[in-house]
Amino acid sequence: MAQQEPEDLLEMSPETRTILEEHSLEPLWEVEDRFGTVMADPEAEIWKWEDIQESIDAIERDVPIADLPPGFQRRVAVPINTANAISNTIYVGIQTVSPGETAPAHRHGANALRFTIDGAEDMKTVVAGEAFPMKDNDLITTPQWEWHDHVNESDETAAWLDVLDLPLVLDSVNAKNTFEYHELDRQPVTKTQGYWASQYGRGRSQEDVTDGSIPGPFEGTEEPTPPYRFEWAEMIESLRQRADNDDPDPHDGYSLSYVNPASGEPPLFPTMSFRAQLLFEETDPHFHNATEVFFVIDGEGATHVGDDALEWSQWDVFVVPPDEIHHHEPDGEAKLLAMTDRPVFESINLYAEATPSS
Repeated sequence: MAQQEPEDLLEMSPETRTILEEHSLEPLWEVEDRFGTVMADPEAEIWKWEDIQESIDAIERDVPIADLPPGFQRRVAVPINTANAISNTIYVGIQTVSPGETAPAHRHGANALRFTIDGAEDMKTVVAGEAFPMKDNDLITTPQWEWHDHVNESDETAAWLDVLDLPLVLDSVNAKNTFEYHELDRQPVTKTQGYWASQYGRGRSQEDVTDGSIPGPFEGTEEPTPPYRFEWAEMIESLRQRADNDDPDPHDGYSLSYVNPASGEPPLFPTMSFRAQLLFEETDPHFHNATEVFFVIDGEGATHVGDDALEWSQWDVFVVPPDEIHHHEPDGEAKLLAMTDRPVFESINLYAEATPSS
């Protein structure tokens, strides 16, 4: 579909634009047209939640979703690392939907997920016909070419992380990002709540478990990632069981990967892997040629990247570029969501990791 140029888009107030510029954030509708520009030298950066909050509050005041032009009807603040996104392979944005609003249904070729920052039972993301509640720290997949919309029927503004492989798809691979808007703002809810979990979490049909309900041109050698809601209560219970019974990984503490429910194994997507980390003590330094992005679920601490110390607290977002020596130093217990493009390197036998020589 044809998209409008940035100069045709809704103007924000000078005050809002100043806030965003001061905090190295931009609205999604001004970033999308720059996808296709590879960053030559991504940097280790951190975006503090208080700055993100100030920015998304300003955008929310200025920009009702209904006023945005077609193709840009998502109210998102995007962390900018030297060029157009947080990295060359992973896009992260912080999206908000106000009470009573709907972010209209669309679908696209990029893999995507939502990680809820501040949600509620009545905040729903609807994927492939099922309405998934967005409660705090839930992770909800939006597979390739699945219709999805966001509906806030609560009385509070909801916020979450959008994570997509858009920079990889559009920048590095130079692939077309097929995109389509649904004819309705809200897609019909055709599945009972819990349908997708029941088909992948507890049993499988001998026939095609999707029953033809995952349309689209994207086929490959792996079974596609289905729509799925990973509830945080279950993930943190698994992490605590691991901490009570196993030794920590020297680099990641107690760590569990989100698996593709179709295969029961990581990575969650062919292009991106995600893990929840529980840290109690300082980790050992290492480096690798994959990018890592982190979201602080809870706790305080610092991640040392080269000569820099990125000091973080709850809901901060930070990035560790490829080949940078890094380690975590929590101040007490901390929980992180880690995102990486490692699967891309592993798929072509190019992933490399090492510890620095003393």
